[in-house]
Amino acid sequence: MKLLVAGLTLLVVSSMISQACAVSIPMQLYTDSQVYSEGQPLLVYGKTADANETVILRLFAPDGTIKQFNQISSDAQGNFNQILIRWPNATTNYPYGTYSVEGILPKEQGYSQKVDIKFASSSTVIPVPIQRNVLVSVYAPQTAAVNQTFRVFVQVTSDGELVAGDPSKLLATSHVHEPDGSVVDLTNSFTTLHQGLYYVDFTPSQEGTYVFHIIALSQGTEANGSVATLVLKQSIEGISNQLIQLNTALSSTASELDKMKSEVQTFGYVLNSSQHSIATANENMNKTVTSMSDSVKNIESASGQINSLLLPFSALIAVMIALQLAILARRR
Repeated sequence: MKLLVAGLTLLVVSSMISQACAVSIPMQLYTDSQVYSEGQPLLVYGKTADANETVILRLFAPDGTIKQFNQISSDAQGNFNQILIRWPNATTNYPYGTYSVEGILPKEQGYSQKVDIKFASSSTVIPVPIQRNVLVSVYAPQTAAVNQTFRVFVQVTSDGELVAGDPSKLLATSHVHEPDGSVVDLTNSFTTLHQGLYYVDFTPSQEGTYVFHIIALSQGTEANGSVATLVLKQSIEGISNQLIQLNTALSSTASELDKMKSEVQTFGYVLNSSQHSIATANENMNKTVTSMSDSVKNIESASGQINSLLLPFSALIAVMIALQLAILARRR
């Protein structure tokens, strides 16, 4: 008998506590199932603390976007229910994954409750746990140079869907570990490139390995991603450009050397030709001198012959002049 009384007392006390809790909570929100498949209706129901309360119902996709939005009112007892959606075939707009149903009470300073559900290929054959699969992918160059800015890209997905949001909240507490052990906060440094895609421009000030630690918080689920970048005095791209310039200079020098070699060969040919021409001219000059010497000798010989011919005539003329002088002397 005492046990029965104690049990009844405990039941009454528990009921009173439950009622007190129910009164203190502005709204209670439920769904008729945790896992849904294609074609099944999503029934949302609950109770508000006050009668005839306005209730806003929203369905969030895995990427955080709103897929359904309805506004209903609770009845005189505070009860409400609504088929929020009949699940369509899985598409890019409604992919499989973890969805959230949210109920909001505008009159209660925006008080809200959320219930996570799963949209899967089957709701009965294999039990599917209700959990979010948030992933963070980080992309950064493997090498960089001191005092040269480079860009780090971050992608956040939930069940394969890109997650939209304010990067200062979505990627809060993200940071980078510098080579000297110091930590640089990146919370307010990210810029939105596209839904679910974000980037930050970073300028390293020292050599060594930088580790970027990205933390994403999406609907209560946290995910981490990291990537490392080796910072050198000069980037590989700069070294490569210098090698290209050196190769270009070497190629230009080789071309100039080939040109000079060709010109030297031409000069040698011209020099040999000039030497041949000088030798020929010298030979011709020698021939000319010899010819002139022969001519002088011939002239001397001819002169002697002329002299030998002229001497008799000169003697004859002298004799004739002498005879005339003798004749003239006799006449006187």
